[in-house]
Amino acid sequence: MTQSSFEREARIHFTAEQDLSVDTLAVRAGQNRTAEGEHSDAIFPTSSFVFSSAREAAARFGGDEEGNIYSRFTNPTVQAFEQRIAALEGGERAVATASGMAAILNLGLALLQQGDHVVCSRSVFGSTVSLFNKYFTRAGITTTFVDPVDPAAWEAAVTDNTRMFFMETPSNPLAELSDISAIAEIAHRHDALVVVDNCFLTPALQRPLDFGADVVMHSATKYIDGQGRCVGGVLVGRDKEMEEVFGLVRTGGACMSPFNAWVFLKGLETLPLRMRAHSESALEIARWLQTQPGVRKVYYSGLEDHPQHALACKQQSAFGGVLAFEVEGEREEAWRFIDATELVSITGNLGDVKSTITHPATTTHGRMSVEEREAAGIREGLIRFSVGLESIADLKADLQRGLDALKG
Repeated sequence: MTQSSFEREARIHFTAEQDLSVDTLAVRAGQNRTAEGEHSDAIFPTSSFVFSSAREAAARFGGDEEGNIYSRFTNPTVQAFEQRIAALEGGERAVATASGMAAILNLGLALLQQGDHVVCSRSVFGSTVSLFNKYFTRAGITTTFVDPVDPAAWEAAVTDNTRMFFMETPSNPLAELSDISAIAEIAHRHDALVVVDNCFLTPALQRPLDFGADVVMHSATKYIDGQGRCVGGVLVGRDKEMEEVFGLVRTGGACMSPFNAWVFLKGLETLPLRMRAHSESALEIARWLQTQPGVRKVYYSGLEDHPQHALACKQQSAFGGVLAFEVEGEREEAWRFIDATELVSITGNLGDVKSTITHPATTTHGRMSVEEREAAGIREGLIRFSVGLESIADLKADLQRGLDALKG
């Protein structure tokens, strides 16, 4: 008997977490072909699904029978994306959301309650700081921000009510690394969950769950898409925690659209290739910037003189496509550098095939207080550069325009 395409796909899905590489999972995991036999992932742009009978509708709504109900919480395209990213991260289950920030919001509201305490790296995205500091505080959830690189600081911040540790590693934009294994050991000793924002590296370069993390968070808007087309987020972890998050997404409605999920599926197919290329180019740019007059310091974990380069080599298979550097001077000089560039895009997004440049202190971290920015090392002369896939020579020539502007 000839093996059907459906049996083949079932085999691929079954073996996804057993013996297939990340490169293969990025292309194959999670695809469930329809009776049409499509080779590319199908997209289901429908708000609802039809039942064969009133009995079937009641059984699905009541949870007695599996199947699609309503695209806010059951859509085959979204589920395919969730299955693929879960396989890539090595997690049991994923839950897709409307944005990366929606992922953090739903995670906090689903797993935390009034009186709970969070220990968070002080070097996280500006909106993440605002979410924890302002909106979670309104819900009675308190947060202590700590030095991301010092496990002892995480330990010292723990209280009887600590329920979650949250970190970005590498951090945005200073490439500070948290030792996931060491911090996870501390958290688990105090019965707290460890959440890692893996946006900068993706599962192509780092798998936090392998080092003891409990939940991995992504802004799919970044490298997972890879071309700056759609906004979305996703969480990966154990089924127990993800079921709680799914329940909140189902009720609260911060869901991912089928079209965006389809775009992210397409992005995942080339993710390992792109991440390796981004990393190679970023390392060359970082080394070049280190030699340029007018550049005070370069922040990139791939540099041998980065204080945590050894940890980066342990946790990561490469160093990612985002770097930061400080120019001599303050805001005026940083803006002059940015405005002198012609090829790269001045935008707050990152992870695009197009290189992007921004001034964190007045954009991505602009809503933080001066004191918060200072504590996080976000100084006025700092510039973030997301290295795309253009020619290295062309990127260097464009950055040279910025360097030349500093001399004027």
